[in-house]
Amino acid sequence: MNDRHNSPKHGESDNQDALVRRIRFSIIWVIPIISVLIAGFLVWRSFMDNGPEISVIFDTADGLTSGQTQVKNKSVVLGTVQNISLTSDLRHVRVLIRMNKGTNDMLTDKARFWVVRPRINGASITGLETLMSGAYIAFDPGLDESGHNSGQHMDQFEGLEAPPGMRSDQPGQTYTLVANNIGSIGQGAPVFFRDVDVGEVLGYTMPPGGRGPVLIQIFVKEPYDHYLNGSTRFWNVSGVKVGFGAGGLKVQLQSLQALFSGGVAFGLPPLEEGKLQRDLPMAEANTVFKLYESEEDAQNAGYHERVPVATYLTSSVKGLAPGAVVSMFGIQVGNVTSVKLDMTSTPGHPRVRIGMEIQPERVMTSKELSHEEVTAMLRTLVANGLRASTDSASLLTGEGLISLNFVKNAGKGTTSMEGTTLVIPGQPGGMSGIMESLSTVTDRLAAMPFEQIGTNANNLLAHADETLTSPDVKQSLASLRVSMQHFQALTQDLQKGLAPLSQRLPAMAEQLDQMLHNANRLLASYGGNSDFKRSLQAMVIQLGQTARSLRFLSDFLTNHPSALISGR
Repeated sequence: MNDRHNSPKHGESDNQDALVRRIRFSIIWVIPIISVLIAGFLVWRSFMDNGPEISVIFDTADGLTSGQTQVKNKSVVLGTVQNISLTSDLRHVRVLIRMNKGTNDMLTDKARFWVVRPRINGASITGLETLMSGAYIAFDPGLDESGHNSGQHMDQFEGLEAPPGMRSDQPGQTYTLVANNIGSIGQGAPVFFRDVDVGEVLGYTMPPGGRGPVLIQIFVKEPYDHYLNGSTRFWNVSGVKVGFGAGGLKVQLQSLQALFSGGVAFGLPPLEEGKLQRDLPMAEANTVFKLYESEEDAQNAGYHERVPVATYLTSSVKGLAPGAVVSMFGIQVGNVTSVKLDMTSTPGHPRVRIGMEIQPERVMTSKELSHEEVTAMLRTLVANGLRASTDSASLLTGEGLISLNFVKNAGKGTTSMEGTTLVIPGQPGGMSGIMESLSTVTDRLAAMPFEQIGTNANNLLAHADETLTSPDVKQSLASLRVSMQHFQALTQDLQKGLAPLSQRLPAMAEQLDQMLHNANRLLASYGGNSDFKRSLQAMVIQLGQTARSLRFLSDFLTNHPSALISGR
């Protein structure tokens, strides 16, 4: 009985054990299912977070690593490099990049990619942060001023080998400079305004065939681009400029950066009377400007009134070259435009033709004098002694200049016209003028008959000695001594009274006549010595005048004795 009653219970227990075993088997499989679901979710999440896949072509993959190198914009990760391979022509590298979600609208034809790695050039040192973190690919979406990208969607790009000078999110304008040569100006060179770095050089374009001017692209940041207008002038500030001026040695250095990489600068043009800077229209983007060699050349380009003048010299013009200064009273009034040797105008007498440009705006406003008035003024100055001559601007460098000076006793100066060029007279100046003056003095001294003068002087001394020792001279001197004694007696008589004076006047006249006679004999006895003869003649004339005066006085007192008391 007990076995019968226990049998069903034993079967029921077996069923329960089987059910438990089935339940335990299902719970074990839940874990991998959940894992699969999680993995699927992660895959789906990753797929949903990933953006488009693009490829960028670079010249080299230096510093790039698959799965590690990131794409960044302003230090924000926007993608990761997935694969790096060579192109079919084996000349470039194709970099496959998986961009993040939300970057699809940025991938247009205006987007730019470049590799940021340590770079050292003349302009700057960049990418030093990659020494620890490694290289990365920088991305510029190329947004417009409104912050939108209106370009066409792309998935293949050409990477830049150097960082661009201008970012799309940096306000400013680009311009073009035209120059005959760029000197040491390179990409990344700074642009200066009043010694402030306001932009940089983006690059340059060589002319087709290598002939013609070079085009230099620059970028000027805002708000400095508002200072540019159609009259703005740019000049080269590369390297160090050393010169000698009135103040001595001058060394000009814009900056250490410009010393190594070159640079350009611009300044505000002079304003016309009654105008303000804000009244000038702002230069539009991509405006073309000329790049001058120096600030002085840029300033000279602002003088619009130019009067062509020329002069001819027959002395050395060493050190004088086109661009030299033309000065008046030490103040610059123009520049030399040409220095040429003229062999044909006067055969057998070569000369140098110097062309100049007088710029009256340097010393007066353009409204004060017109071209015709300046020409007429120069003609008047030449008539008053104005002459053109060479001078030395620096004894150390040997640089020359043309000086317009007024010459004393210059003689009559004439001007002429060669087309529209006024020709003014010139004369040697500087060391050449000094040497020519010394040469003239030397020639005149050499032409003087010093030997003949010495012979005549010896003859004169010998003849004068013979004349002075002759008997006639001795007798004449004795007579003159007696005459002087009579004059002394006359003085004594004057002291005693006027009555004896009237009595002795006839005797005095006779004595003077005798003195005059002796002097004439002395004069007749001397012949060759012209100076001595002229002195005796002068003495004889004076004695004759004295004798006549005494005779007139004697006759007057004889006829009018009361005149001694009452006067004439």
